[in-house]
Amino acid sequence: MKNLKPDRFINIEIDGLTNSIQNLHTGQNHETEIQYITKNDFKQIARRAGWKFNWKAEVKYADRSIYKLTTIDLPDQIQGLISLSDHSDHIYLHLVESAPFNLGKNKVFLGVPGNLIAFACKLSQNLGYQGFVAFQAKTILIRHYEQTLGATHIGGQKMIIYPNEAAKLIQCYFKS
Repeated sequence: MKNLKPDRFINIEIDGLTNSIQNLHTGQNHETEIQYITKNDFKQIARRAGWKFNWKAEVKYADRSIYKLTTIDLPDQIQGLISLSDHSDHIYLHLVESAPFNLGKNKVFLGVPGNLIAFACKLSQNLGYQGFVAFQAKTILIRHYEQTLGATHIGGQKMIIYPNEAAKLIQCYFKS
């Protein structure tokens, strides 16, 4: 399937930059893993399970890779998802979503969106793109992304995470 869908706007609050993800009820940090989603994950990430986006449709776009964030101690429970593309000089973010139980005032884990975006920066760095990541932000969140991620607003709703800020995010989540 070709990339026929227009660019979407990143519309997720960065609820905190943690060194993994943190359980808000216990204060305990949980080490994370990021892997490609599998067919077995689709039941867990369906809209009827409370997810906002149609991830089964998203995976059909040939230019996109979909990754899931889990914890080492709960490897079968998806904490969040990210859809991104390799644009051969930077990584482009299409979607970022926290699991339904990680949203709102009763969320379980803090730091999921930051962890996923730091992963995109790390992937960019590993591919030789120096950590460059681009995305389009909802207008009301532009300032939020400038403040929390160090992203730069470059016009319209376009934003870029430059190498210095990417390195800070990577260091925050990926110690090794």
